[in-house]
This record gives sequence, C-alpha cells and structure tokens, in this order.
Amino acid sequence: MLYLLAEWMDFEGIFNLVRYQTFRTGATLMTALVIGLFIGPRFINMLRVRQGKGQPIREDGPQSHLAKRGTPTMGGLMILTSLVLSLSLWMDLRNPFVWACIAVTIGFGVIGFLDDYDKVTKRHHAGLSSKVRLLLEFIVAGIAAYIIVSQINTWLYVPFVSDRAIPLGPFYYVFAAVVIVGAGNAVNLTDGLDGLAIMPVIVAAGTFAIIAYLAGRADFSAYLGIPHVPGAGELAIFCGGIMGAGLAFLWFNAPPAAVFMGDTGSLALGGALGAIAVASHHEIVLAIVGGLFVFEALSVIIQVFWFKRTGKRVFRMAPIHHHFEQKGWAESTVVIRFWIVSIVLALMGLATLKVR
Repeated sequence: MLYLLAEWMDFEGIFNLVRYQTFRTGATLMTALVIGLFIGPRFINMLRVRQGKGQPIREDGPQSHLAKRGTPTMGGLMILTSLVLSLSLWMDLRNPFVWACIAVTIGFGVIGFLDDYDKVTKRHHAGLSSKVRLLLEFIVAGIAAYIIVSQINTWLYVPFVSDRAIPLGPFYYVFAAVVIVGAGNAVNLTDGLDGLAIMPVIVAAGTFAIIAYLAGRADFSAYLGIPHVPGAGELAIFCGGIMGAGLAFLWFNAPPAAVFMGDTGSLALGGALGAIAVASHHEIVLAIVGGLFVFEALSVIIQVFWFKRTGKRVFRMAPIHHHFEQKGWAESTVVIRFWIVSIVLALMGLATLKVR
C-alpha cells in the first residue's frame, strides 16, 4: 500500500526511500516486530480464555513437558497477523511471487489452524488425518507452484557450480509443490521445544532475504553466477516480515513459553520458506540452510521406517530433539545448540553463492 502510494507520488522527497527494497525490508521487519509485540499479550489472553487447558501434552514424551500443560497454542495467529499487515504496507502487491508466497502462508496457516483446533477441542495430540492434511497442503502448494513457475523457467540449479542446471520440464511443477509441502512439514516437526523452531526460521529467513535480493539483481546474479529471477528481490521484504514477526513471537515463546505457535505457525512459516526458495531458484540451498529442519524430518522417517520393519527404535524418541532430551540434555541446552547448528548451516548456504 505504501509502495503504491510512493509510486503515485513519483517517489518524491521522503517517498524516494520506499523505492529501495533494502529500506522496505528493514521497515517491514520493524513493522512486523512492533505489531507482534503490541498484539501478543492480547492474543495470548484470548487464546488462554478460549482454549482453557491449552495444547494437549504427549504422555509418552519427556516428563519435563508435563509442566507445560495449560499453555495456549495457535500462537501462529499472531505471527500471521503481524506478518500480513506489515507485508500489505510495504510490499509491491503487483508482484506475482508475493501473492504465491502469501497464498502458501495463509493457506498452510489455515490448515495448521484446523489441525490445532482439532487437537484442542478433542483434547488429543493427533489432530487432522495425515492424508487429509497432505491433500490440502498439496492443493495449496500446487496453486502456488503454478503461479511461481509461470514467472520462471523449469530448471533446477545446482549450487557450488556455475551454469549447471537440470531441465525438469513439466515435472518442475510437482517438484516445486513437494519442496513447499516438505518445508512446511519439516518446520512443523521441529516445533517441539520452547523457541526451538522459531529461531532457525528467523535465521533461514534472513539468509533467503540476501539470496532473494541478489537473485533479483541482474548485476549481482551475473557476478555471482547464480540464476537471475526478475522480481525475486521483492521476496527479501517478505523475509524481513518473517524475521520481524518471528522475533516478536520469540519474545513470548522464550522459555518458559507463554504460548506455542502450533501447526498454525510452523506449517505457514515452513511453507513460506519453501515458496521463497522455489521462487528464487534456490531449492537445493534451502535443504542446506534449513538442514536442521531436514534432519528433524529424517529422524521421524527413519524411526518409523525402522520400527515398522524391526520393532526396534533407532532413536530414543523422534523427532531428534526429543532423543537428546531423553539422553539427559536440558531443554535449553538442546534449543541453544540447535540454534548454533542452524546458524552454521545458514553460513554454509550463503557460501554456495560464491563457491562456484
């Protein structure tokens, strides 16, 4: 909205600042942060009143988690509110990438909300049927993939090498949808401890703010040997909004958490990162930057696969963060060490921009 107003004013005077994506990225971050901090207490009180006993806690999980009973969930609603409001103020809403990412964020947020609502009302941690949830996610991701791919080519670019790409043709639509759905569920599986998921999301968003900005600039992308995607720079602003909304949520989610983001937030944020990675043509780099999320998802897949075939467990408990808890690590130790891992992986992801 402000961008269109500034354009109408021919970017005269102070409105000239709005012309620059770097300025709008910082402005979006701060706007989302302020809105999130302002609405946070009100949202938490509302959720506490409406949910009563809060999110159901698994009886077979770490015993320390039983003390979290009564903590409200669906905190993702405050993330989405501050994110969408800040984006509507600062982004160029004529950009197709913007609408594709917003569609995934809101669509996955609604699916996560339905899952959280089912858990809260039925007082059980199972939520929606996995088949129903995946079907809904692929519908949303498929629509977003169609919008994104209509603006870019169907090549899969390989990091660490220049001018190397795999032509996927029509299969790229399926690949893009899988990336978006996979990212959403990987972040969802990571969200199990206070502050564990949101900080790596912030780190990944900051990383992709840089990547999207560089990919959107013909001069920088040519110098670095990365694919140039006209219009992708606008997604740096989207990433700034995720960072600001995420930092505001972390203020209330820091141990001991006053609210959980729930599937409402984790699915939405993960899906948004997946959509941004597809739009900027850095899908493989997302697997590096979000390696922590990949590791968490793989731990669940490995655990289920091995248990069904042998009746034995590879990990004491999956996802992997619970394994370390069962080994005696304090929750705060797991969280901070996983944060460190996410930062290291983000730096590795950024290194792919130059190591080619």
